[in-house]
Amino acid sequence: MSYNKITLIANLGREPELKYTPQGQAVCEISVATNEKRKDSNGEQIQETTWFKAILWGKQAEALAQYLYKGQQVYLEGRLRAREWIDKEGRTRTNLEISVTEIRLLGRADNGNANAVAAKAASASTKSSTSTPVYDDTVSEDDIPF
Repeated sequence: MSYNKITLIANLGREPELKYTPQGQAVCEISVATNEKRKDSNGEQIQETTWFKAILWGKQAEALAQYLYKGQQVYLEGRLRAREWIDKEGRTRTNLEISVTEIRLLGRADNGNANAVAAKAASASTKSSTSTPVYDDTVSEDDIPF
């Protein structure tokens, strides 16, 4: 038996991209980043940023694509997969991709009415989805990695 689950609190690095498969299923792609502060061998504090591509599917993708925005903090759960490809220079590159099973929106909504936004997003998501958007006003400029 094996188990693949990742949990992140991260910030969106760009606006979400909502697309549809040829069969008509909604797919929302977001780019998220996590930060880690640590000291190097000289005792100086450095910050490391790790980027992930996250994929939302179906009604959850359609509902949340309109509420996600660059810089917003989100809580994600899903399955992690590393995808490799060859870039234009012939180098092998790796992308960390998360197939999202649960997402919670953190931070303040653009319009400041977080409860209404959360209720609308929750009612639009599928009944089988375990995600419930939640907002938290504690995000500051220092929390955003860019």
